[in-house]
Amino acid sequence: MVLIRAYELRDRDVVLNIMQENIPAYFAQDEKEDLKYYLDFEMQQFFVLEVDNRVVACSGITVELEEHRAVICWDMVLPAEQGKGYGKKLLEHRIAILKELKTIDRIIVRTSQRTYLFYQKNGFVLNQIVKDYWAKDFDLYSMELLS
Repeated sequence: MVLIRAYELRDRDVVLNIMQENIPAYFAQDEKEDLKYYLDFEMQQFFVLEVDNRVVACSGITVELEEHRAVICWDMVLPAEQGKGYGKKLLEHRIAILKELKTIDRIIVRTSQRTYLFYQKNGFVLNQIVKDYWAKDFDLYSMELLS
């Protein structure tokens, strides 16, 4: 059974492990410290996806009220579970939440060349590329959801 639920502190080590398993394929090693900081100090809404009571994916939302936008962030799926639709389920879950917020005009994602095609397939368009933004060989691909 697949369940999406709000992140709890007890999920921290599992989430960090999911990230570690995605290094270096999708994240630079240095980004792990950024995720720790995010979880401890910046997190607004973060979700985990469970399959048969086992967390296999996670993702977040950051709302920037001044800019009237929301940022899809920290999307990760265990490598052994990729390609099964879990990332898409988490993305659709967050988009549905954000579309209910009347103060949000735009939904963006800041990803890399390694995952931007996933977002493109799900309705996001590329706005900007910044070379080596996240780390060496990890470029920023700034994208926005077409409504």
